[in-house]
Amino acid sequence: MKKSPFGFESVKVIAIPVLDESRARKFYGETLALEPAYEVKEQVGFYIGDTILMLKEDFYAAPTETPNPRITIKVEHAPDTAKALSVLGVIIRDEVQAYDDGFNIGSFLDSEGNKFWFCSPVKR
Repeated sequence: MKKSPFGFESVKVIAIPVLDESRARKFYGETLALEPAYEVKEQVGFYIGDTILMLKEDFYAAPTETPNPRITIKVEHAPDTAKALSVLGVIIRDEVQAYDDGFNIGSFLDSEGNKFWFCSPVKR
């Protein structure tokens, strides 16, 4: 596998909008039999391989047949990724911040204005 010059490793989370989180959890957990995914001690969604499918009841848009999901890319070191992208003129929409859950998270815009999030563990 070719290594990204920005430290991209894989997709960590895909967040999808839901109207009824209880119904959605039943569908993904029972109907599709996906393994629950936890961050700290809170269930945040379900695993699809190594990727978490996160259910968001209060999302940016209503569910649709033509989805526009939030994609979070796992990177080696989020601050380095932001710097490398900035050098190329990529717009960093959300500067990298360390969150209480132990992750550095930021976002950038693609050429069309689509927002992509990226994250890495906070290095202690």
